[in-house]
Amino acid sequence: MEIYKITLPAQLTSPVVLSIPHCGTSFPEELVGDFKRELLPPDDTDWFVDQLYRFASDLGMMTISAVYSRWVIDLNRNPENIPLYDDGRVITALCTTTDFSGMPVYRDERSVVDPIEVYRRKSLYFDPYHQKVQELLNITKAQFGKALLWDCHSIRRKVPAIAEHPFPDLVLGSVDGTSASPELTALAAAILASSGLNVQENHPFKGGYITRSFGRPQEGQHALQLEMSKDKYMDDAETTYSESRAAEMQELLRETFIALNRELDKY
Repeated sequence: MEIYKITLPAQLTSPVVLSIPHCGTSFPEELVGDFKRELLPPDDTDWFVDQLYRFASDLGMMTISAVYSRWVIDLNRNPENIPLYDDGRVITALCTTTDFSGMPVYRDERSVVDPIEVYRRKSLYFDPYHQKVQELLNITKAQFGKALLWDCHSIRRKVPAIAEHPFPDLVLGSVDGTSASPELTALAAAILASSGLNVQENHPFKGGYITRSFGRPQEGQHALQLEMSKDKYMDDAETTYSESRAAEMQELLRETFIALNRELDKY
């Protein structure tokens, strides 16, 4: 099975590249039996985010999306397992042994994945994804002279293990203003907020490892992360894709990308 999916436009006309690292639901055959069957597929999945962003190719954008579940390996964690935050929230590991509620996900209730197994999964799944992301960015920079990586995420409105209060509608992460130019970040934030949605920047999510590692604006390579509460494109129970809600979000996202394309043209 392929380890990621690449969606290419009929013609590359945008310097924006999309990454969707947490939409995967598959498990390698040799691993699926290790997990608690009643927990599969994982609720921690960024459900339908790849479907939400399916319009991107119409705007001339390239997209890379994960095939395997984040329980196999989390493509948005530090490969050295250095925590992304230090505020007491639950942070799942590169190869997690718990879900976001802290519940064990393996049948043997292991508390750690063997380092040799972590290395194996990193080599097979993590490294190729990240290498491909950089390849897509290089292609984009070669054509346009710059690139913006937009890392696409979603999360349940309420996750008590991460935050006491419900999350805002949208959280735009720029790693505290370092992963993209101030102009691009401000433009994206302004358009997203113009919809009337509750939009916050860098809190409670400033960007994961993908945004932090690929965001190098001094090299003409920018990166932003958008975290979206699932009820903005799913039903109230956050279990079913809502075509009507998704359509509203797609229109807002489309407007945002068109504006970012224009701004990037100035660079």
